[in-house]
Amino acid sequence: MAQHPHPAPHPNVHQLTPGSTRPGAGGSEHGHGSHGHGGEHGHDGAPPGEGLAEMLDLDAEVVAGQVAELTRRIAEFAGERPVRTVVDLGAGTGSGSFALLRRFPEATVTAVDTSPEMLAHLAGSARRHGLADRIRPTEADLDSGWPLTGPADLVWASSSMHHLSDPDRVLADIRATLAPGGLFAMIEMEAMPRFLPDDLGIGVPGLEARCHAAADQARAEHLPHMGSDWPARLTAAGFRILESRDLTVDLPAPLPDAAIRYAPATLRRFRAGIADRISPDDLATLDVLLADDGPHALRHRTDLTVRSTRSVWISTPA
Repeated sequence: MAQHPHPAPHPNVHQLTPGSTRPGAGGSEHGHGSHGHGGEHGHDGAPPGEGLAEMLDLDAEVVAGQVAELTRRIAEFAGERPVRTVVDLGAGTGSGSFALLRRFPEATVTAVDTSPEMLAHLAGSARRHGLADRIRPTEADLDSGWPLTGPADLVWASSSMHHLSDPDRVLADIRATLAPGGLFAMIEMEAMPRFLPDDLGIGVPGLEARCHAAADQARAEHLPHMGSDWPARLTAAGFRILESRDLTVDLPAPLPDAAIRYAPATLRRFRAGIADRISPDDLATLDVLLADDGPHALRHRTDLTVRSTRSVWISTPA
């Protein structure tokens, strides 16, 4: 099938040099992944930016092994075809970008996000990792138009597509951006990770289940595309799905240090998004868990686990 014409770029796109931000720039982030669209609520319903960078960096540590395996699989699909140009949609703190740069040593990444603060964080991390010359932070809102990325050998979108007001248009833009034989890796997580046992020894058992039910209600109101039939949308946009897989994290107790820190970082954002949707008793129990100290504080518990599943599709233009 012939390639679509390249999408028309949006003029209000700003490239940040490593460590810089654009004064006065707006942008907000949602839920479990930073992304290329502005708005007010995310997977967890939390206010934009509140503790997000810390949570994303810890998430990257927890899922590093699974992401490395995913990038290895992408490299297998690429075969002998070199991957030199990558676009990361909703780059956040850059964990996906860095994993791709490690996998593809000839590649450069255009890292797209709405938030100048996130992109500045990403640029600082790139400097520390010695990757600043291989990554181009680009501030853009995909709902306003496609940024000036140029043709890409690989497009990566992790927890970003469901935030868009018109994901079908963006899928068409992605297809048009991909070079012949290019790959599109799309990752979606339907819910925040789970950490807690059913009976915490305080409060009413089943706290985490009730919190997730409240978050599900918030997502239904604010993120209508979450849980979409993405295979059907990919096919309708002119993609051929090469592989569908789950990226699963299932860490038993006792957790390693990064995962222990990941739990309160995530649940703090969770609390911010659902505080007005759960009972006062459940909110009080959450506050005890999130306290800096105390016998029930998360940092002192030995019964925490990490359980999460993300859906992955690797596609190519049909």
